[in-house]
Amino acid sequence: MQNEIEERFEDWKGRQAIPGKHGGIGPASIACVLEMMENIVYVANGFNFVKYFMSSMHYSPATAANMVTNFMGTTFLFTILGGFIVDSFLTHFTTFIIFCCLELMGLILLTFQSYNPKLQPESDKTPSTLQATILFTGLYAMAFGAGGIKASLPTHGGDQLDRRNPRLVSRFFNWFYFFICCGSILAVTIVVPIEESKGWFWGFTISVGILALALCIFMLGLPFYRFKSPTGSSLTRITKVIVSAARNRNKSDLDEELMQSLIPTNEGSSHTKLKCLDKAMLNKNISAIEVAETRTFLGLLPIFFSTIPMNCCLAQLSTFSVQQGMIMNRKLFGSFEIPVPSLVTIPLILMMFSIPFYDYFGKRISSFISPSFNLKRIGLGLALSSLAMVIAAIVETMRKHKAVHNDFKISVLWLMCQYLMLTVADMLTFGGMLDFFYREAPSNMKSMSTALGWCSIAFGFFLSTALVEVTNTITGWFGHQWLGGEDLNETRLELFYVVLFVLNTLSLLNYIFWTKRYEAK
Repeated sequence: MQNEIEERFEDWKGRQAIPGKHGGIGPASIACVLEMMENIVYVANGFNFVKYFMSSMHYSPATAANMVTNFMGTTFLFTILGGFIVDSFLTHFTTFIIFCCLELMGLILLTFQSYNPKLQPESDKTPSTLQATILFTGLYAMAFGAGGIKASLPTHGGDQLDRRNPRLVSRFFNWFYFFICCGSILAVTIVVPIEESKGWFWGFTISVGILALALCIFMLGLPFYRFKSPTGSSLTRITKVIVSAARNRNKSDLDEELMQSLIPTNEGSSHTKLKCLDKAMLNKNISAIEVAETRTFLGLLPIFFSTIPMNCCLAQLSTFSVQQGMIMNRKLFGSFEIPVPSLVTIPLILMMFSIPFYDYFGKRISSFISPSFNLKRIGLGLALSSLAMVIAAIVETMRKHKAVHNDFKISVLWLMCQYLMLTVADMLTFGGMLDFFYREAPSNMKSMSTALGWCSIAFGFFLSTALVEVTNTITGWFGHQWLGGEDLNETRLELFYVVLFVLNTLSLLNYIFWTKRYEAK
């Protein structure tokens, strides 16, 4: 019965979807293109906001860094709410339209502020209450909108494909990540240089145009999409199962025998984990499918939590790594200076070329990608992020020694190694999570479960903000804050990178512990 519900799709008029006419590779490809366009907007602004906050809004480096991590964290955290809305109340199409319009409104507000000097603070002054209100309203309208888009697009694309062909679904998520990389490259090579040379007004204006075009393209594909009707609140069902299991935890052996008779014999190996939830079925209003759905979703959470510190490491590419690059030698050819956010271009290009090779050879090696393969892929990404933090600490030590003792700026290309390793780690981890969570999730919770990948990034950015504050507080007790002040040469950023290495390595060990005990659906 569950499979029947999973495969029941409708067209935009509410009629039964027709294979070959609705859904397929074409409509799924539209989702990839739209994610590329939205990511151009998001990356171009998110990766360069730290400079905007410091140069135009006159915030301190630490404050600007925390503002960026809070912005990005809010974006990705909101994906879990967006996924809940998609699974429970709205279709992917309606969700995308609503949140795309919200992100557009935020961008238009930021564009207007960048155009009007009266809405910007004077030199050496922080924004007034009105200016800060406009800034944060536009900023978080953009964050909420982007979060809703990122929650709806991956599952919208996946739903266009036949889930009985797991290899095809896996290839879709590989190419979906490929277009994410394309969007990032276009952002840092085209939009970011325009922001730095022509000004923020033109950068925001281009972003508005790209997102508006994406909205139009998505709406034009309406007759070709297929949709799955929302099934009601999945969180309500999960809560009901957990509460019922807790209430019935002390039932007698006779009740245990009754409970066993209610468990379907075809539930398979998934029944051997979290068996305490089976007692929820003693409530006649709770079905075995609802218990299985809850068990499957809860089984994904340890994997999700283990990836958060890795994304905390990744957050440094848009905060302290940018600040490092701003005081390093950025000249490459004559007077040409590379924008710091554009450092991520080379790793992303390498990733773009690696994804088609991965897809081609993966298709020849195996027709089926197992969940354990994706778990190993995620684990490798976590290991690489720990190594990247060691390299980052070494590079920062060298940079500061040369700057302080020799009054010499080393090349910004020294940051390339940590950018490369963290980019590879992100591809392995995030790409693996999208595929893993989509295929392992209950059929009625695909969007919310897939959003766990984005949500991990959110918690990673929030963790970065918290670590900066905690580090400054604790080290301040000993007379000198590691990350305080305006001058990076007077900070102990290299020790902060060591802290991130230790934290991520402990998380990797925790991840290995849970993956050995995970049972695939």
